[in-house]
Amino acid sequence: MSTIISNPVESSVAGENAYQQAGRKRLLLVSYHFPPVGGAGVQRPVKFVKYLRRFGWDVSVLMAANPSVPVFDNSLLVDIPEETHLEKARTWEPNYTLKKNMGNQNHTGQSSSSLLAPIKSSCRKLVKAGAGLILQPDAQILWYPNALKAGKKLLNNLQHDAILATAPPYSNLILASKLKQKFHLPLIADFRDEWDLSSKYLENHQQDAISNLIQTRLQRSVMRHSDAIVATTQASTQRLLDRAHQFGTDVTGRCIYNGFDRDDFEFLDEAGQQSQKHNCQKRFRIVYTGTLWNLTTVEPLVKAIESLHQESPNLLSRLELQFIGRKTPEQLALLERINQTKSTLITEDYCSHHEALKKMAAADALCLLLSDVEGADRVAPAKLFEYLAINREILSITPTGETANILKDFWPTGNFQAHDTAGMVNWLKGRLLGNSSTGIINSENINQFNREHQAGQLADLLNQLVMNHV
Repeated sequence: MSTIISNPVESSVAGENAYQQAGRKRLLLVSYHFPPVGGAGVQRPVKFVKYLRRFGWDVSVLMAANPSVPVFDNSLLVDIPEETHLEKARTWEPNYTLKKNMGNQNHTGQSSSSLLAPIKSSCRKLVKAGAGLILQPDAQILWYPNALKAGKKLLNNLQHDAILATAPPYSNLILASKLKQKFHLPLIADFRDEWDLSSKYLENHQQDAISNLIQTRLQRSVMRHSDAIVATTQASTQRLLDRAHQFGTDVTGRCIYNGFDRDDFEFLDEAGQQSQKHNCQKRFRIVYTGTLWNLTTVEPLVKAIESLHQESPNLLSRLELQFIGRKTPEQLALLERINQTKSTLITEDYCSHHEALKKMAAADALCLLLSDVEGADRVAPAKLFEYLAINREILSITPTGETANILKDFWPTGNFQAHDTAGMVNWLKGRLLGNSSTGIINSENINQFNREHQAGQLADLLNQLVMNHV
């Protein structure tokens, strides 16, 4: 029978003791994305690698040598212990810039003025659809052949005790499943996002019946070969266990939330940031970090700002909004509507993780967005936990669900559903008039989201699987 494990983990003292003991174990982490690759999805595997060693586990990482990704962040390299074994395998994917340029060709004026433009556009769409149908479960399957060879060589030459694959991309899980079958090691499938939700909402994802059938078969195979499933919310963990049961397998499940690392905040000069804020009180600054797309739409906030503009346009001259991260064309169009008001809009495509933390610390409030769509109630954005740790007021626009429940434990005010435009307007009006929040509550409970604690949870699960595997 499927179970969700929620055993408590001892403090870092226990971790240090485990680190000093003999008989250390080794984990193979399969992660296509790994530093110097940047982005929010890299944080989780990096922090596991950083802290697992304190709980008696050394880590080897199987990663892409030439990842086709939009951003790199060298600041993340500091978290990787020197003794970490990095096994790199080349992918056959084209360079990300080339992929992006090919995708943007339809929008160039040169193409639109050509008489052959409609034919070229149709051909590109056919090629894109064909590639999407072939490259299952995702484009990173082009990494699979070389990565499988590298993984086999590594496991033959160096003894490992378990395998963990983190997804997306879901090709990581396919690869790890194949390695598990050959080497008979315990396998943990770590779902940063549910497979079915990603298939439904990710941009450019194939939605046809054939692709859905292939994805279902691949997911069934992975779950049948996994010894444990890990997810980032309680609800998501239960949903994945239910899915595994539908596939005829009963596995162990554990929720290990995303979190924050105290070390990442040491470089922040709290007093300096506060001084900066007090010197800039002409404007109330709201900062959003992360991708804006269909699962994190900014539309409810834009509507609230537009409503306040109709009511008190001059008041908005005190509002500054910063959006840091990638934005889809649809979300950029929504942000452009803010420019029609008297508020100040600042956008930035990407900055390093450390720079993002500095911008958060200099904010008056942090914005958290989650679209009111099916399945969003089981999602907790990774940025939520750094928002909590940095101790700035949070303006959240989310549906009822796990994220809303977590926020109510720490910031009971400032939480709105997408349809509550009036509530958001009143909140904005109050802050722009100088009314401050009551502050965070239950701050002592935030440590449950500490990355070291979460690595301890993972080590505990790994130890159980290894013990049962012997």
